[in-house]
Amino acid sequence: MDFRRGRAREEPEINFIPLIDVLLVILIFLMVTTTYSHFSELKINLPTAQGEQQQSKTVEIKVAVAADGAMAVNGAKLPGGDKAALLASLKAAAAGKRDVVVVVNADARSTHQSVIAVMEAAREAGLSQLTFATQNLK
Repeated sequence: MDFRRGRAREEPEINFIPLIDVLLVILIFLMVTTTYSHFSELKINLPTAQGEQQQSKTVEIKVAVAADGAMAVNGAKLPGGDKAALLASLKAAAAGKRDVVVVVNADARSTHQSVIAVMEAAREAGLSQLTFATQNLK
């Protein structure tokens, strides 16, 4: 026996209120747990470059460092790894001159230790102005 004959059939309904509640909870959870990058915390003042020529001429001592560790000061070759000869050459090249700049021309395959040795020898010789030569790639 079918007892439902006399009743009208009800249409199924989707209740959106629990769905909205769950989505709001997920949204709040994501907002609370998300970290944001704070780029404004780092205050960096980048240097600017001027294209003007220098007024006074400076004396340059050019130190070349080869890939095998051999060095040359103003074209005069030194044995590789001889720190005492490098120090003596730098002192002789800077004798009696003011505003001396040491220009390091290091091969890309030279070791960092050989470049550090040049920097240390320049410091011991009392030469505080040091620069590195670079190559423009076009």
